Amino acid sequence: MIQLTNTHKTWGFKLCFLYLRNVKKYKWNHKRVDRIYKELELNLRIKPNKRINREVPEKLATPTSKNESWAMDFIDDYNRESLAMVVDFSLPAQRVLRDLDQLIRGVLPRRLCAISLFLYKKEPHNEGSF
Repeated sequence: MIQLTNTHKTWGFKLCFLYLRNVKKYKWNHKRVDRIYKELELNLRIKPNKRINREVPEKLATPTSKNESWAMDFIDDYNRESLAMVVDFSLPAQRVLRDLDQLIRGVLPRRLCAISLFLYKKEPHNEGSF
């Protein structure tokens, strides 16, 4: 077994056992081969995983006044005031856009959240595109 591990330095216990069992045709039990492998101190070094240095995440900006930013559900992030309440069983995209237009005409936030901006500033809505 020492000769086997010297010729194949990257082979661990399992490959050595499979080689002895399948190629050399020894009928040894895997527990016996494992015990001898450990007694001869042929264990390979277990390589530690590399750690990835991650940056500290930025804290989310907190608004300092009313209508500075809105959340996705049209709630003012500063005072948690509901800017619009539309309740229905089904809200088609065209109706959401219409309600958002009415809301913006009334009170325009200085900056919209990225998700809201992405949804609203997308291509113009066409009938049947959903």
